[in-house]
Amino acid sequence: MRTIQYSVQDLKKALISEREDLCKLYQRTFSSRERHLLENSFPPDSPLFKFITIHSSSDWIPSHPEAIQDFEKFYTNPYRSTPTVGKNTIYVQPIGSFGDSAVSTAEYIQWLKEYCEAYYYGLHVKILDPVPVSDTSCTFRVNDYAQNLQIHAGDLLRYLKKKKPRDAFCTVGITLIDLYPQESWNFIFGQASLTEGMGIFSFARYDNDFYSSTYKGRLKKSQKLTQGDYSIFQNHYTPPVTSILLFRSCSTLTHEIGHIFGIQHCQWLQCVMQGSNHLEESDRGPLDLCPICLRKLQCAAGFNLAERYKALLSWIDKSSFSSDLHTVSGAQFHIQRPVEAFMESREWLLKCLQILEG
Repeated sequence: MRTIQYSVQDLKKALISEREDLCKLYQRTFSSRERHLLENSFPPDSPLFKFITIHSSSDWIPSHPEAIQDFEKFYTNPYRSTPTVGKNTIYVQPIGSFGDSAVSTAEYIQWLKEYCEAYYYGLHVKILDPVPVSDTSCTFRVNDYAQNLQIHAGDLLRYLKKKKPRDAFCTVGITLIDLYPQESWNFIFGQASLTEGMGIFSFARYDNDFYSSTYKGRLKKSQKLTQGDYSIFQNHYTPPVTSILLFRSCSTLTHEIGHIFGIQHCQWLQCVMQGSNHLEESDRGPLDLCPICLRKLQCAAGFNLAERYKALLSWIDKSSFSSDLHTVSGAQFHIQRPVEAFMESREWLLKCLQILEG
């Protein structure tokens, strides 16, 4: 295991820039308390943000060499996307079923919507009506290794492009069905287009049982597929919405939408915008942004740091029960939002707010 360490001087340069206009923009944008949080929370002197640790050669950074992006490179990127008055809504398109015996599709999607509204504070988030896989006319297959159903990511992006609302900053499709980009690939977690403002992401592999031999989503080898016959998806296995699946879903959704803003993979500090090659690496990372990526998002969305953190804290602390009743065998009861996996993030938010508000 090795640690990627930058000096405080290098981190501040990546955050603020040496360009006079960007230094002045930084001073105008952030209050003295906000600047204190951003500039004085770097490791090793602060516990709020940590250096990136590389655990193996299979981790993202050694596997995918990329140019590192500081704030200046983000700001001067001619292809980055910024919401405007007429295009400031994030649309989420659910594809396939998200429900199980305890949580309905509507409840799970509502939790994701409310989290995105807090994370991208100040932007609108709207949920499009869920559509069955058949509506997308996508190609599908059975994965040779996991023996699970997969749908073609490129076909789904083409479907989303046709449906993109005029006031959309971006449209993202989400599904609990596994994805693949082309026949030679095993799978992908998601695929996005910065220029088109679209993405498609799967949470299928965030089920803790996905890689086990007893995974319920495995198809019998005798089952034959016929392209265009989507009846096989009617009884497709949907994993239970646990706290860790909700946590991973929120992390992935906000990470991938971040790319549509033009934020590249973070290589400065532990950050939700870090790349990840596998689930273990993804689970190591925090749920929120490092100071450098936070400034990038704030530049695009224009939020107040404390108000954003309060919104995220409120999402975790919100009434333990969803507003909708769930019915089983004629009996109605409330569904508790599973936020146990978010408790570490909650404590982190409180520490940030303590600095911002004294």
